[in-house]
Amino acid sequence: MNIWKNSSWLALALGILVLVSTPMAFAQDAADVADDVSTVNFRIAPGAVADSDTTGFAQATLDFYSEGGFYAWFEQTRLGRSGVGGLFIQGGLFMWPLLATAIIGMIFILERLWTLSRARVNTRKLMFNIQKSLRSEGVDSAIRTCERTRGPIAAILHAGLLRTARGPVAVEKAIETAGAIEMAFLEKGLAAIAAVVNVGPMLGFLGTVSGMINAFKAIAASENVSAKLVATGISEALITTATGLVIAIPTSLCHSYFVGLVDRFVVEMEETSAELINELTELGL
Repeated sequence: MNIWKNSSWLALALGILVLVSTPMAFAQDAADVADDVSTVNFRIAPGAVADSDTTGFAQATLDFYSEGGFYAWFEQTRLGRSGVGGLFIQGGLFMWPLLATAIIGMIFILERLWTLSRARVNTRKLMFNIQKSLRSEGVDSAIRTCERTRGPIAAILHAGLLRTARGPVAVEKAIETAGAIEMAFLEKGLAAIAAVVNVGPMLGFLGTVSGMINAFKAIAASENVSAKLVATGISEALITTATGLVIAIPTSLCHSYFVGLVDRFVVEMEETSAELINELTELGL
């Protein structure tokens, strides 16, 4: 009955694996590019040992991630030549924490989608089977019916049926305790999704402020200030704001959807618990 709880972390584990493997993929790309120095303009440090593979690879990797080496490689990739890749490069360094925020939000959204979808059951059918088992075969049969059904509703009914021999008060208390535990599980991850909704735009605004500072520095350093120079700097600075909003808006919609699903589960748990207590009272159990 509780397998669905443990297996719900599979999606989260897969997402974390993708997030962790991304830097490894970039490192592998750096190694591939380092084999062909003519592909990307690497800076060779004075005094480097040219005939040493280890030293050469270390120097190439260091230069790859400094002084625009990575961006030079990224611009040559298929993604870098696309519109999204170009905007990512123009957005500057703050696009990386925005990308990490988007990935984290996607991980929790996919995990909640998978978990809450598996938690949904036909409550009418479940209550009918439990009532039928109670009337025909007794409490043990109803307990087995709950054990064969996954989800929070079956879990709280199972907890109540296990305390049937101790009286209605014990049943109600067991249902309340199990309900609190199941509620905590259903709401797990929603705080992280809400954090992504808040952090995404703030990172975007921070990137915009940083971009505007750099743009005004460029304007101050230029002797001939043109409208093109001002417009280019401002447009690049606003890319991070747009990215933060693009992350926050769908994440906010998903968060509202999950909150609605959890509220629906709460109503169903209250209704089925009341029906079970009434059924046990009528049967004198």
